Amino acid sequence: MSEDVRLQLNRREFFSFLSVAWIAFTAAVGGLLSLAFRFSYPNVNFEPEMEFLAGRTDEYPPGVDERWKNQFGVWMVKMEGRLFALSNICTHLGCIPTWLPAEIKFKCPCHGSGYYMNGVNFEGPAPRPLERYKITLTAEGKIKVDKTKVFRQEKGEWDNPDSYLTV
Repeated sequence: MSEDVRLQLNRREFFSFLSVAWIAFTAAVGGLLSLAFRFSYPNVNFEPEMEFLAGRTDEYPPGVDERWKNQFGVWMVKMEGRLFALSNICTHLGCIPTWLPAEIKFKCPCHGSGYYMNGVNFEGPAPRPLERYKITLTAEGKIKVDKTKVFRQEKGEWDNPDSYLTV
């Protein structure tokens, strides 16, 4: 016996398929609109301030002061009659080195670069010394660090009077 193959939809089945198609279409359009809406708002990246006041020169004992490391990405180093603001970003791949007071050096945990207290690299793959930031005194006698101006040792800029304070 042969069965009849039905090639037509009845009215109820047609509207059922039509409803499913409209729901799928509406969901797809809604998803695209939500993506377009999200795209219209930028991702905000909160970076530390580029200028900050770092107290007075007499507040810093000789050596490395880490109080601005997390908030501004700066170590204040006082040595050999100079106070300077040293960047805490490794010049190899941008990791954050750690100050090791027992060994009197900065050590990068990523690839082992080592820096003397003055920022000069001496071990590991770091291609150059750490950078220094502009440091000046305000009229009130407070230290102002300006991270928009960078001084690089390999360019001979560490002798620039704006790269350190005489203390």
